[in-house]
Amino acid sequence: MTVIVRDLRPEVPADVERFAHSRHLALPYVLWTPAGITHRQAHTHPDAHYRSLVAEEGGETIGTAQVGIAYDSPEPGQGYLNIYVQPDRTRRGAGGLLVRAAEEHLTALGATKLFSWVLDEPDNRAFAERYGYRASRSAHFLRLDLVNTALPRLQDLPPGVELRTAADFADDPRPMFELDAETASDEPSDVGVEFTNYDAWIEETWKHPLLDRDLTSVAVVDGRPVAFSVAYTDGTARYFTAMTGTARAFRGRGLAKLAKNASLHRARAAGYKEAFTGNDSDNEPMLAINRWFGYEICASEVRHVRELG
Repeated sequence: MTVIVRDLRPEVPADVERFAHSRHLALPYVLWTPAGITHRQAHTHPDAHYRSLVAEEGGETIGTAQVGIAYDSPEPGQGYLNIYVQPDRTRRGAGGLLVRAAEEHLTALGATKLFSWVLDEPDNRAFAERYGYRASRSAHFLRLDLVNTALPRLQDLPPGVELRTAADFADDPRPMFELDAETASDEPSDVGVEFTNYDAWIEETWKHPLLDRDLTSVAVVDGRPVAFSVAYTDGTARYFTAMTGTARAFRGRGLAKLAKNASLHRARAAGYKEAFTGNDSDNEPMLAINRWFGYEICASEVRHVRELG
């Protein structure tokens, strides 16, 4: 049967559900829910020119792509295309068609450098190289069994530090935005990020349907958030740490570890069974923290880049 590529139809629930299912089969270490997918489709900043693409064969979704411009990067002209084909539906041309459609979209917008995360497996890396992409930095997905792994005990807080949740900042989330902006700008990456648009952050991040404000732990000093561990949940059994970080002036005190430990304990008490996270392979301090919790690497990805012109 012929494979076709088209845009996701977010107004069709079954289409979104098939997108989520296909993504889960290809990348089960991330939380893919219809609510999260439609939220990103609707609330990504217009300057990203974001698109979700579907590769379809005989009415079945067999591959997906998320494509856009890195509008929040200080370097213009950077685009991204993250493409995943179901493991049992490879070698049917879906990946190549998704790459072509994504690249046409991005080059029409003036992108000069394209980035793509690729699973660190021989066939996936060879596929990227065939399309002119070269390997860059790598990252790991990590998994923690919340049922059978003993979490570190909850430690006493240092003087002057208290633990709150993101829900405590519901009336005024700006301090959370400021902490997120500072920590995100320091994350290891080949695409820099600058969060300067508070309203966009509210729509994209604070209102994200997977953000669990009750499980997101925040270390606070003098009323100001100084470290946090951001929790995403799928409402069933899976928990994902979307970000863990500390404001520059408070690093080296173990506050992020305290926040994450509190969040994991509450997640387990709430019935979550699996915890996932992702770390840049060069971020040894965070990898060490996650090993301390009992996380184990379950898969790796390699960022690939193609420079145009």
